Amino acid sequence: MPVEARLNHPVSMRSRFVYGCCAGLVIALGLIWRFSFVSLPGVLSKYGGDALWSLMVFLGFGFWFPNWSTGKLASVALVFSFTVETSQLYHAPWIDVIRETRLGGLVLGSVFNWPDFLAYSVGVLVGGAAEMMLRADPRTHPASSSKQSS
Repeated sequence: MPVEARLNHPVSMRSRFVYGCCAGLVIALGLIWRFSFVSLPGVLSKYGGDALWSLMVFLGFGFWFPNWSTGKLASVALVFSFTVETSQLYHAPWIDVIRETRLGGLVLGSVFNWPDFLAYSVGVLVGGAAEMMLRADPRTHPASSSKQSS
């Protein structure tokens, strides 16, 4: 199946269990990344967590909307990630109090940074590419390979 067809083809075989587990793993990896349990090179240290955050958003939307196409899932995850980043330009006492909490800071961030948009794009791209590669492999989705041959 061509890339364009896989991007826009609804995914009826997306497993909520698998996406939930993957999101949990990405969250754990992101927390390890964020709290410097490992020493990473500069660019990876600075932007890798943002890429993981947007990958988690991709997986989260995949969990909640298992029949969306990969293209729609990636688009919505990217718009959501960009919206959260852009919201960091808004500062009011009520939202800054939320951002000062550990969970609020992890979810909403606090400081707007243009390069984060690139990091979010990389995270969503990794999620979309992995999903399309897995869907293209007939061993992982035998139902989709039988549809291709008919």
